[in-house]
Amino acid sequence: MLFDGLDTGFERRTPAVPDYTMIDWDDVRYFLAVARGGSVRAAAERLGVNHSTVLRRIAQLEERLGAHMFEKLPSGYRLTAAGEEILEFADQMEASSHLLETRVFGRDQSVRGLLRMTLAPTLATHLLMPDFADFARLHPDIEMEILSSGELANLTNREADVAIRVVYDRKSLPLNLHSLKGPELFGGVYMSRDRLAAWRAGAPDPIRWIVISSHGIPDWACVGDVRTTRVPFRTTDAEAQIVAVQQGVGITALPCFVGDADPLLVRVPGTDLHMYGTLWLLTHGETRKTKRVRLFTEFVSRRLAAYAPLLAGLSVSRD
Repeated sequence: MLFDGLDTGFERRTPAVPDYTMIDWDDVRYFLAVARGGSVRAAAERLGVNHSTVLRRIAQLEERLGAHMFEKLPSGYRLTAAGEEILEFADQMEASSHLLETRVFGRDQSVRGLLRMTLAPTLATHLLMPDFADFARLHPDIEMEILSSGELANLTNREADVAIRVVYDRKSLPLNLHSLKGPELFGGVYMSRDRLAAWRAGAPDPIRWIVISSHGIPDWACVGDVRTTRVPFRTTDAEAQIVAVQQGVGITALPCFVGDADPLLVRVPGTDLHMYGTLWLLTHGETRKTKRVRLFTEFVSRRLAAYAPLLAGLSVSRD
């Protein structure tokens, strides 16, 4: 060759090979959008960002790789030789990314796996358990876990996948959760049918106000049509409260879906309904995208909508 054996005064260097393992896939998306669209404007529209963001991400990738990837021409952007080489690897990265997303998303989209549901015990046992059973029969590969207690499970920490909560003030809903509004929930005052018949017949037995834990007796309960004594009957949980009123101990406040559905109970004459709040289905932003959670929330939402009259106390007339 012309310069073989001569000292030309120039140092021979081996062209640098880009380290493709250092490429940020998010930058590559911008590179591919420009390469395929032929302009920064087209890439910006495709990605839903502004012009300067595309330029910044391309410059960031070029700096990382130590190569210019585009020539700016009047007609648009054209790939350089280095850009053509990078395009081949970028296409492979995109294909691998899509494959990974498909596999992971597909696993989460399969109608199988664990599904944790949290709600108040009364909602579970007196309203939705038949529906949960229907859902379990429809999807036998989903392992259902019903967390029915007074404790609020933390959905952000993945203690549960779905929560049904009674919320009085919408502003109190957690901002980091996805909220789906359900029907309004009302309550009434109930006593046993036999006890009401005995009261109407003039039975002298005192009627007590049945309360849970340390709750007090409302003032009106001692002066209403059916008056209670000032000595309460206390229980520690909702199930014991319901059994106590069924047994004729006295009167108590219950959700309409409990009291109206119980053939042994009747609303106390002269009392009004009161609103507990609104039912909301809550899910975490990422968890709700899985198919089993989406199927469950859609299923339960339809069932709750069908229960709206019962929840609002409109399914029966006053005795």
